[in-house]
Amino acid sequence: MKKYDFRAGEVLVIDKPLTWTSFQVVNKLKYLIKHHPSLVVDGKRVEPKIGHAGTLDPLATGLLIVCTGKQTKNIELYQGQEKEYTGTFYIGATTPCFDREKEIDAYYPTEHITDELIYTTTKQFIGKIQQTPPLFSAVKINGKRAYDIARAGKTAEIKPKEIIISEFKITRIALPEVDFRVVCSKGTYIRSLARDFGEALKSGAHLTALRRTRIGNYHVDEAITIDDFQHSLN
Repeated sequence: MKKYDFRAGEVLVIDKPLTWTSFQVVNKLKYLIKHHPSLVVDGKRVEPKIGHAGTLDPLATGLLIVCTGKQTKNIELYQGQEKEYTGTFYIGATTPCFDREKEIDAYYPTEHITDELIYTTTKQFIGKIQQTPPLFSAVKINGKRAYDIARAGKTAEIKPKEIIISEFKITRIALPEVDFRVVCSKGTYIRSLARDFGEALKSGAHLTALRRTRIGNYHVDEAITIDDFQHSLN
């Protein structure tokens, strides 16, 4: 049994499973630790403080940093660190949410797309760029979450914001699929990058796979599954 002190603070490096929301992961971990001895003070059990340092979409997997106790004060510090992702774009089709959570809503030509064009197009996205987040996102618009507006069948204008992409590498081309690796700043939406990349190719694209592999100095190779964490408590 590993020694934890969830009240003093732990940084849990979790490999988020596919289809789980980040909120579900936090709730599951909170349930698992609520009876831990470190949360007993003067014979009374205290409510564990817990939160994650950067949302991952349900269809994404990989590194999710979860902080407990006094470490929750450092959540913003982790959120602000550089992130790395790997994944797959599907070229020639789009969806309303820019990933495969929704059905394809339009198809686009791809006959003109060559390997050279794909490699060259990545250069447009290196450095400081303006990016518009998806409507299906947690961005707030007049106090409301954008995804609540989208799920109500409404539209709203989302202002672009400056992000930094320091690396954008293509690792496999097998059209309509293109694999990539991206290193980027806080606030970058890889789903938006898929949309913008498709448009830059004079076509369309959406995200079909995404894995967060690094946040700052934390790497997914160090992460544990929720099941592994549960076993470490026994």
